[in-house]
Amino acid sequence: MADGEDEPGVFMATALPEDPRLLPTVTNAFLGTRVFRDILHAAGVYSGAAGDTHRADVPSPLGLRMAAPTAHSPAESFTLNTWTGTFSHTIQSPGYTATHQLYAHHSLVHLMAFSITIQRLDGSTHPITIQLQSLFVPQSQDLDLTPGPDFQGAHYIYGQTLVPEVEGGPRPTVHMLWTPIPQWLTLAGEERERCWQFLTAVAGSEEEAKRSYSAGLSLLAAGSLLRSHVRAWTALRRGCSVELDGPPALRQALHGCLYYLLSAIPPRDSPAVPFHGISPGGLSNGTRGEDYWGHVFWDQDTWMFPNILLLYPEAARAILQYRIRTLEGARRNAQEQGYEGAKFPWESAATGREVCPEEIYGAQEIHVTGDVLMAFEQYYCTTQDQKLFQEDGGWELVEAVAQYWCSRMVWSEEEQLYHIRGVMPPDEYHSQVDNSAYTNAVARRSLNFAADMARDLLLPAPEEWEDRARRIKVPFDEERKYHPEYDGYSPGEPVKQADVVLLGFPLMHPMSAEVRRNDLEMYEPVTDPAGPAMTWSMFAVGWLELKELQRAWSQLEKCFSNITEPFKVWVENSDGSGAVNFLTGMGGFLQVVLFGFTGFRITRSRLLFDPTFPDDITKLQISSISYLGNKLEVTITREEMRMEVTETSQDPPASPLEAVLESGQHFPLWEGQSVSFPTAPGWMQRSP
Repeated sequence: MADGEDEPGVFMATALPEDPRLLPTVTNAFLGTRVFRDILHAAGVYSGAAGDTHRADVPSPLGLRMAAPTAHSPAESFTLNTWTGTFSHTIQSPGYTATHQLYAHHSLVHLMAFSITIQRLDGSTHPITIQLQSLFVPQSQDLDLTPGPDFQGAHYIYGQTLVPEVEGGPRPTVHMLWTPIPQWLTLAGEERERCWQFLTAVAGSEEEAKRSYSAGLSLLAAGSLLRSHVRAWTALRRGCSVELDGPPALRQALHGCLYYLLSAIPPRDSPAVPFHGISPGGLSNGTRGEDYWGHVFWDQDTWMFPNILLLYPEAARAILQYRIRTLEGARRNAQEQGYEGAKFPWESAATGREVCPEEIYGAQEIHVTGDVLMAFEQYYCTTQDQKLFQEDGGWELVEAVAQYWCSRMVWSEEEQLYHIRGVMPPDEYHSQVDNSAYTNAVARRSLNFAADMARDLLLPAPEEWEDRARRIKVPFDEERKYHPEYDGYSPGEPVKQADVVLLGFPLMHPMSAEVRRNDLEMYEPVTDPAGPAMTWSMFAVGWLELKELQRAWSQLEKCFSNITEPFKVWVENSDGSGAVNFLTGMGGFLQVVLFGFTGFRITRSRLLFDPTFPDDITKLQISSISYLGNKLEVTITREEMRMEVTETSQDPPASPLEAVLESGQHFPLWEGQSVSFPTAPGWMQRSP
């Protein structure tokens, strides 16, 4: 077990998990690997056509392991430090320690590095030798690699992926430089301590790879390479800090989720490097045949995005720009299925074309298109960033999604409502159903947002958008007062995962507390207990809404069977199957904390709050909630809420805020002034 009682953000162990898939990952926005693995991945670099598209395996010089060439077995320890963004392996012998430290540089995103440090502990003068065991071979099953001339002491290879995603499409190029790695390192007899440093630079161009490698060498010469990484990572980690007073296992899980999810997003000082989305298993995973081959699903937009939006809206914007860049592919998807506008793929890689290996999902699981647009809506309501829509392609995407939904509906003369037929809902145990409650509700939300956005941008919009939003069928059983999952759903039918419960959150589909309760009661007992990890978090949020704290906690506890020791790597399914480093489950878990415990709900003109904690939690502190250009530190206990605006944007200028309680009290929120009031329902809004 990991020892995290004292420092919940540091995971230590004396042995590694038997399943190498459960080793921790070191990742930044462009590069990722699993520790001790002989491959790495670069963002956006896929090989294989259509359904065979997968992350291209890049050979990794980083996947080595230290060994002590002695007869006895020395003590070993392994540490993932989520505060510094580093992984280390230490060998402890009677006369020395040897430490291998590995990290993906957070601000120099084309650079990964490791160091080996040998430190003498006694007065001996004999040489100390450590073996470096490596499986590295500069070849790849996915890249046509050619050696080039050495550069500043580094070896160099480059090449293209073998097969483009679409016929005639681009084949990404990879350029890699790395410090040559010896088989042995020796601390000489007169030396007390020595540190050897090794760099790996990977980029899409020779120029960028060399620039990054040179920058790494310069920082090494100044003794500040590790420090520059830790400074950048720690700034992000502190700026997105979420702390709670509660059970140690919950605190550890929270730190683990933040580490793995924040590792996947672009740094604050990132140059104009295009972002390539977040797949369920992250950048470190996704080779052919594993972790959905590195494809991007609704997991990004529905499960991960809301957390990133509240904590770090600049990264949320980069995620939306990935969808904008793939809009043309989405238009082609719609066209090929005979519809207008844009249909986002169930599985997306570099182009936005459908790359799901199984046709049924790409053809029927169309709710993803509405999920994408809901992320845009949440972003707009939280930031009021009109530039994304007016200048950077956002409006074209909004309009194309609205056009798609209109063309995908058919009018039912019998019911005098619009239907969407022949779909697979989020519950993948059912397919070819009509009027999936979730799919139709998210389509309604898409159309209403498109009409609202057109008004804000002073653009003409077809009247049919709001008309169809009003008249689309969302199945409802008047007798039992609940939402059937689709036309013809029979109560008691097994369900794979969270589906109808998503109407309450995140969709906020209008319904009474009675109906919300009935939906939870109806689907909780029939949802597959072996289903994917994010499911239980949405039941937990629902019960928190209804102030059913024990029921909420029992649902949240189910998540812990998906968290593996000692490095808090999530598995998709509790039996260990499915994706690993399952960021989707982590995203759901974080939403319980950031939206469930706080009651935060993003609406058109307000950020609602209504805090409630299970019994074992006494305090929640979030370092930086972003809303309308303000960053707020929010601290919540059972008795009191405290808010302080710690920073305001200048360009565009932040909107002054106030907190309003349902009781009618108003509290202006000024920068640098802490405001406290009793814990009660209310909202934040622009000051009048």
